[in-house]
Amino acid sequence: MTENTPENRPFVAWLPFWTLLKREVLRFLKVAAQTILTPIITASLYLFVFGATLGERISVLEGFSYAQFVVPGLILMGVINNAFANSSSSLFVARYIGNILDLLVTPITPSQFILAYTLASMLRGLLVGGSVLFISSFFADLPWTHPLAALAMAVLASFLFSQFGIIAAIYANTFDALSMFNNFLILPLIYLGGVFYPISILPPLWETLSRLNPLFYLIDGFRHAALGVGDTSLATAFGAAGLMALGLFLWAAVLIGRGYKLRV
Repeated sequence: MTENTPENRPFVAWLPFWTLLKREVLRFLKVAAQTILTPIITASLYLFVFGATLGERISVLEGFSYAQFVVPGLILMGVINNAFANSSSSLFVARYIGNILDLLVTPITPSQFILAYTLASMLRGLLVGGSVLFISSFFADLPWTHPLAALAMAVLASFLFSQFGIIAAIYANTFDALSMFNNFLILPLIYLGGVFYPISILPPLWETLSRLNPLFYLIDGFRHAALGVGDTSLATAFGAAGLMALGLFLWAAVLIGRGYKLRV
């Protein structure tokens, strides 16, 4: 048994966090065929359709094939979907079956609680995104003009949607309500955010409306970092994404800090 001495007191204080983080990571790794392999197969089908069949036949961005254009969006789509799915499903199931109450009586702070769920979800999202990146190398060669910016945007996107997953899991009362966040909010915003087309080819009205889509800045920023060109600047993309991430984090922190809908 670990003694609570001044020397190991910081370790003891963070022990609940590390335990929860380990549990969350092992949870999705235990069913890797569902949590990791399935989204990779889905992304591979997209890559086959848009890479092997249409990639060299059409182009929507001067100087790049369609495969090169669409690959960054597909990579980020994998990051976003899986970061959200991990935190939302794990926390919702914990609420649904009631074992969240066992967690709440442990000496874990709200910030540690959020951090554990967030890091596990980010890891899953980035694992899927990295796998899609590897597979995409067989279909298109990307220049990766700003590799560090691309990595930073992927990390930021995974963080952002980890927070959104926590928020969705707290507000949802049924599995159907939870799935609505993905089916009626995230997926439409992804598809309308420029994954498959640049918004610059749209009529002025629709281009303006597309810039109101928060996911546009994540997708375009990541593509800009990969290809060196985009519909908005990297500074604007990171600024918008950073503000969204901060807002969702504060929202999640308030909900967790108050124990909102966690003890019922």
